[in-house]
Amino acid sequence: MIGLILAAPSSGAGKTTVTLALLRLLSREGISVRGAKSGPDYIDPRFHEAACGAPCLNLDAWAMMPDRIRALAAGEGTLLIEGAMGLFDGAPPDGKGAVADLARILDLPVILVVDAGRMAQSVAPLVAGFAAHDPQVHLAGVILNNVGSERHETMLRRALAPLNLPVLAALRRDPALAMPSRHLGLVQAGERSDLDAFLDRAADALAETLDRDALLTLARPLPAATGQTRLPPPAQVIAIARDRAFAFSYPHLLADWRAQGAELRFFSPLADDPVPEADFVYLPGGYPELHAGRLAGNHTFIKSLQSAAQHSDIYGECGGYMILGQGLTDAEGQRHEMAGLLPLETSFATRKLHLGYRRLTPLGGPFAMPLTAHEFHYATTLKADGPPLFAAHDAEGQALPDMGLRLNRVSGSFAHVIDRAP
Repeated sequence: MIGLILAAPSSGAGKTTVTLALLRLLSREGISVRGAKSGPDYIDPRFHEAACGAPCLNLDAWAMMPDRIRALAAGEGTLLIEGAMGLFDGAPPDGKGAVADLARILDLPVILVVDAGRMAQSVAPLVAGFAAHDPQVHLAGVILNNVGSERHETMLRRALAPLNLPVLAALRRDPALAMPSRHLGLVQAGERSDLDAFLDRAADALAETLDRDALLTLARPLPAATGQTRLPPPAQVIAIARDRAFAFSYPHLLADWRAQGAELRFFSPLADDPVPEADFVYLPGGYPELHAGRLAGNHTFIKSLQSAAQHSDIYGECGGYMILGQGLTDAEGQRHEMAGLLPLETSFATRKLHLGYRRLTPLGGPFAMPLTAHEFHYATTLKADGPPLFAAHDAEGQALPDMGLRLNRVSGSFAHVIDRAP
């Protein structure tokens, strides 16, 4: 039960590629290793699982209490936590939720992944600044990414030598290790037929330069877990949509529900599965806009969802919320009929970014306590008539317009619930 955190000065430094390469390389060598992701990310954790075969959880220092984070981090083997954005970047106004907060909560050392592609000696003051910025955050080593040549590597190592921080690897520039993305992040792991080949290539490239013994020596014991407060299940039998269009559900919430005796029944709207018999139907977020025409034509799914609304509670988040509406207009401007269970019209024809942490107070619906959540979408609401589901505040405590809709036994919003609020 030891751990390390992989962070960077900013987004785009290659943290995900380096983390995946490490997970695949160490697991391939028979070392018990698992991944975790800082913050509200649904996509990177599935890559972690593909790389090492172990479940990956989110650790969110803004939305979760420290005891919850310690309990989720606990487990066998070596835990590699991939940071989000830059090491000290978090929510406004003071950066709460940054990777540095996880380092303090878990008392784990940080390995800084530096994109050195466009620098040489300047790498030294950059790394020195991050090492000295906060004495409670222990910067234990550096991994250089995007290194152009052996000569380039030599310059970088010489510049860093006076800092007495080990350079654990110098990963060469390789266009084949670039990861394709779309508007919400990386293309999902399940959509890449070449994923295993990519992971092996990344692991092979890292193996040529990694000092694995030095890396593992830097890992520190994980703190003892003192228990956690779980989010109660909304019902005892829960039907959950799960496929490429509905992939954004947090494993820790599903684990909460199971741990408290709920039975989870999964189904695929994209495969036109009927909604299973259940007391509660959960439609997570994902990319329904990429499959809107197909979903609209999947009459078995749509009719069973409409029928379920007569006897079960139904809740949708973000993409699942849009499916519950009357219509969804795709990026090409074509409108698709949805389930018609909420008086809601949404559109991707005109995109607008909505992003940030949320504190939610339920005004009805399936939740009975204040919640922490995150909103990240480009959809525009054309119409939303009816009573809202949540009163909402942003990360700075500023009141936002009420969120979501509820009608009879159906409810939803664009917010992704993370945990109960402290």
